[in-house]
Amino acid sequence: MTAQRSIVICGGAFAGLALALALRQGLGGSVPVIVADPALANRPSRDPRATAIVAACRRLFEALGVWDEVGPQSQPILDMVVTDSKLDDATRPTFLTFAGDVEPGEPFAHMVENRLLIDALVKRAEAEGVTLRATAVTTYDAQPDGIAVTLADGETIDASLLVAADGAKSRLRERAGIATHGWEYDQSGIVVTVGHERDHEGRAEEHFLPAGPFAILPLKGNRSSLVWTEKRHEAARITALPDDEFHAELERRFGLRLGEIKALDKPRAFPLQYFVARSFIADRMALIGDAAHVIHPIAGQGLNMGLKDVAALAEVVVDAARLGIDPGQANVIERYQRWRRFDTMAMGAATNVLNVLFSNESTLLRGVRDIGLGVVDRLPPLKSLFIRQAAGLSGEVPRLLKGEAL
Repeated sequence: MTAQRSIVICGGAFAGLALALALRQGLGGSVPVIVADPALANRPSRDPRATAIVAACRRLFEALGVWDEVGPQSQPILDMVVTDSKLDDATRPTFLTFAGDVEPGEPFAHMVENRLLIDALVKRAEAEGVTLRATAVTTYDAQPDGIAVTLADGETIDASLLVAADGAKSRLRERAGIATHGWEYDQSGIVVTVGHERDHEGRAEEHFLPAGPFAILPLKGNRSSLVWTEKRHEAARITALPDDEFHAELERRFGLRLGEIKALDKPRAFPLQYFVARSFIADRMALIGDAAHVIHPIAGQGLNMGLKDVAALAEVVVDAARLGIDPGQANVIERYQRWRRFDTMAMGAATNVLNVLFSNESTLLRGVRDIGLGVVDRLPPLKSLFIRQAAGLSGEVPRLLKGEAL
């Protein structure tokens, strides 16, 4: 084993595991790929959340050989409805609908339960020969010809590249001295799974309320995943309510279109923020996923942005290695940064504008946004463009996001 050519990934969640698989498949067995994360000891996953996987990222999982495992248990989003009203309004007018496929037979997104996807990624990584270490990266020492990565158990690995996939509070990003710019919103996202009497028929809803969006996302069976945005103090109050009082708050927002409803797990609130790292790279290091950027969930693009990082970084690393170029060299990872940074900044700006435009009490802004939504709804070419953008299929798309193997 040529340890000098190892690639170490710090972080064993979606982005880290997907990158490990992509690199393993693209580079072959001669390059050791190591994922280090204490959370790998917690198996099977107990994550109760669910995530919308857009079409491009579904193609990535298909290319990695993971989708066959999770696809049958995922719920395609067949229809998307956007409504806008105040909480106590008698009606919720529909201003925008998205229906149809990005390609024949290919929905623009699927809802996947996090625990199923994590377990499938781990299983596939083990089968492909990725080294999984249930320990942390504690420190590293970057040199011109390599990077020495030290794990919590005392082992030091000589690698060509270290990838920080260790989340929004990335210790590796901090140790590299990479600053972030952004801010915290005075909002939290309440996440809960809801059971209901009637079939959702694959329909997702995003209901814009003054406090923020209330998203109903369909899951397999008569269940839906909610991402419910409130002011931070209100979110704390709601999640602390007794079950019957929480049910009353839930029903006010969810309605009874799908019959009687019931929370299937304990609601949890997550503070919302926006930030982008000032650099996605350092000496022999690359940042991906939440270590590089965190955006508002209003467009449902957070995890998908991280998977786009995976596809871009894997492609530049594999292309370099096949040419005999050290994949940890500055010019190689700089290509990754150029590829991803503009798209990340653009998506961050878009979600910030949407949050300002939709999360407020202004009657004037409400009128402006409702007219805008209505115009988009009546222009099929523009709507189709929005769908392809949301599905991750516009711009310079990495091969994995096209479903092509590296």
